[in-house]
Amino acid sequence: MNALMVKNVYFKYDKEIVLENINFSLKDKEFMAIIGPNGGGKTTLLKLMLGFFKPTNGEILIYSKLPNNTHELIGYVPQHTNFSLDIPITVFDIVMQGRLKKGKFFYTNVDKEKANEVLKTLKIEKFKNRKIKDLSGGQRQKVLIARALVSEPKIVIMDEPTSAIDPTGQKEILDLIENLDITRIVVSHDIKILLRNVDKIAYIHK
Repeated sequence: MNALMVKNVYFKYDKEIVLENINFSLKDKEFMAIIGPNGGGKTTLLKLMLGFFKPTNGEILIYSKLPNNTHELIGYVPQHTNFSLDIPITVFDIVMQGRLKKGKFFYTNVDKEKANEVLKTLKIEKFKNRKIKDLSGGQRQKVLIARALVSEPKIVIMDEPTSAIDPTGQKEILDLIENLDITRIVVSHDIKILLRNVDKIAYIHK
């Protein structure tokens, strides 16, 4: 079964063509690395897959659905920490955010159990009650991955997950991603990702 199908995709801002004739597919539970130079269109392609943008031409399907109908199927790990480190929020609070859905404003015991399970799987349960500002860059990245996974997605998309992390932290994050048992897409400009057991590589440059 195809987890992702990108067919004849074009995208332009005003009159500038950013992506031209992009074609690839990804099967369920495969691991894909999307690489390319800065400004080559990687982030734009990611936003198309997430449904933030619509292709100018062509089609993207995620598990046979258009991206804007697949939010509950996708776990997204952004490139930058998308919360203020000045807010005294704990690791557990951030991970629990992944259990919120449209029209849902309260957590259940099942939500808490799932969060604890993911924290344990990623070996960060000891940080559960720590403030996010007190963690290292690699530890914060694991927390963001945990928040994406706690929603029980079928596919996880990560934007530069190893940027601004020391080499030891990078290895830990890549080991973690490599061993996840779901479909994975990692967008990166770091070619070290190619040394991992990726199933497919997409080089994006316009």
